Amino acid sequence: MEETAQSPDAERLRRWRLVLGADAADSTGYALTGQDAAMDGALNALYGGGAGKQPGGRGSGARSAGLGASAPSVARWLGDIRTYFPSSVVQVMQRDAIDRLGLETLLLEPEMLEAVEPDVHLVGTLLSLGKAMPETTKETARAVVRKVVEDLEKRLASRTRATLTGALDRAARISRPRHRDIDWNRTIRANLKNYLFVPGGAEDKGERKGTIVPERLIGYGRASRSAEKDIVLCVDQSGSMAASVVHASVFGAVLASMRTLSTRLVVFDTVVVDLTDQLDDPVDVLFGTQLGGGTDINRALAYCQSRITRPADTVVVLISDLYEGGIRDEMLKRVAAMKASGVQFVTLLALSDEGAPAYDHEHAAALAALGAPAFACTPDLFPDVMAAAIEERPLPIPDKDAQP
Repeated sequence: MEETAQSPDAERLRRWRLVLGADAADSTGYALTGQDAAMDGALNALYGGGAGKQPGGRGSGARSAGLGASAPSVARWLGDIRTYFPSSVVQVMQRDAIDRLGLETLLLEPEMLEAVEPDVHLVGTLLSLGKAMPETTKETARAVVRKVVEDLEKRLASRTRATLTGALDRAARISRPRHRDIDWNRTIRANLKNYLFVPGGAEDKGERKGTIVPERLIGYGRASRSAEKDIVLCVDQSGSMAASVVHASVFGAVLASMRTLSTRLVVFDTVVVDLTDQLDDPVDVLFGTQLGGGTDINRALAYCQSRITRPADTVVVLISDLYEGGIRDEMLKRVAAMKASGVQFVTLLALSDEGAPAYDHEHAAALAALGAPAFACTPDLFPDVMAAAIEERPLPIPDKDAQP
């Protein structure tokens, strides 16, 4: 925004004028100039006056749009908003333009894709357009998706590997540890039966002091070269789970790069697709998904259950809003059976920065009753959730009191 010396009242009018837009701001009596006028024009094209009336309005109660369906005009507008607003605001405005003005078809043009600000939600939109995407656009779309994936990997990969490596080291208990690797809490608990009283020295207090003889030492092991844990990511690819699919694909690739983990990625709607052999490239994984369609969680869990060979060393992560189109009771029986066999079962309603979406509360409560509480998880929290599951300790559930 332009910085000009003006009275507090004038600045207040200026701000109201920008907030209200042209149609509803005549009473302010304030005229915008320069960059302020350009910013208002960009906002007005999306949220206020112009051609192409649509329901709901900016300031006036009737939304209208000035972008039309012209690719050149939209491309110019995308350039304008990137000039006047920070990246986080640009991404919100792009999502609004796609949702409110139905610009999905324009994203099938390479020139349009080159003009947009890549983010997770744009990737979700592109994936939902998969089959409709012409060959001339696919390479540009892959470049957009790859940029988002690489940004996510830079943000998440190092911490994920470090957190899970530490968890695997602590989970690999050994009976003859070096002094620095002794787990003193477990060693004391394991040797309480070897408590010996020491005579004398405490008679004046009426106490009997003693000591624990550590007959058996329990320690933290060092990660071995073979896979110590099996991880199964079972991801719902219905349309509402787009951001979760993107993040799960990135995390799947990161986990697959760790030789102490054996990672399987399964995506599902009413059919089940195993994308494990594509985990070396999360972009291939994402283009192997097909967002939308129904949901059959029971079928997906049946497939995952059939691939488990070491239940006590397996962590299954179901990422779904739990709207089940399959057999509900069978789904719950499978979860109970996996937990009874020793599998660590984690249920995530979402794996995204947006928090919990709409989800099936009845199914969430039923899973919680089985000891598999369902909760939304941000990408930053996911490594800690996985570390807790690997170490078989309570999960770090956000807002635990509010969970089903």
